[in-house]
Amino acid sequence: MVEISTSILSVKKGEENKTIFALEAAKTDYFHIDVMDGQFVEKNTYDKMFEYSSYIKRISNLPLDVHLMVEDVKKAIDDFLAVEPNIITFHLEACKDKQEVYELIKYIKENNCKVGLAIKPNTKIEDIYEFLPYIHMCLVMTVEPGKGGQTLIPATIKKIKQLKKYIEENNIEIDIEADGGINLATVDDVKGAGANILVAGTAILMAKDYKVIIDELKKE
Repeated sequence: MVEISTSILSVKKGEENKTIFALEAAKTDYFHIDVMDGQFVEKNTYDKMFEYSSYIKRISNLPLDVHLMVEDVKKAIDDFLAVEPNIITFHLEACKDKQEVYELIKYIKENNCKVGLAIKPNTKIEDIYEFLPYIHMCLVMTVEPGKGGQTLIPATIKKIKQLKKYIEENNIEIDIEADGGINLATVDDVKGAGANILVAGTAILMAKDYKVIIDELKKE
């Protein structure tokens, strides 16, 4: 069963309320919170995403899927734990060594939150293997992190396939989330490769009817 995590990055100011309720009615499974610090990636959405996620927490019971694209991971974890997310995902590339990765995984879990680990398109999928038994989700970026509305990079589909094969062979229970350029043209490839949580923003928010798109993306 495929789940949809709708990125709220491009929700228009002043339309938050209307959009959140419409997405809830359209049966999105998560709200995807793209937290960027202007350092790890070019764009800075930090304060806006904190504001939006605090707002969602007040008006909706749907889970928050927080994706940290930041250099100071520990500080961002502390900040966003305040909105009681379902899961916090941080980037492997933001950590200086393996020890830091393990410490952050442990820290998030100790705060009663699920943990995800993300990798950029150029990072080898093998680099994440040793952490898989300790996390709940692996997020494969299918575009370069930091901008909305990009085109999916075809080589990332192979990475998802490889990850899925490794997980099955090693009997690891974990979600695979794909994020970037996911729309009606690319969704079948992504699902076919083995991703079971799909992040979509532009494709859903640009649509006249959110439910039609979400239903199509979820279609088996």
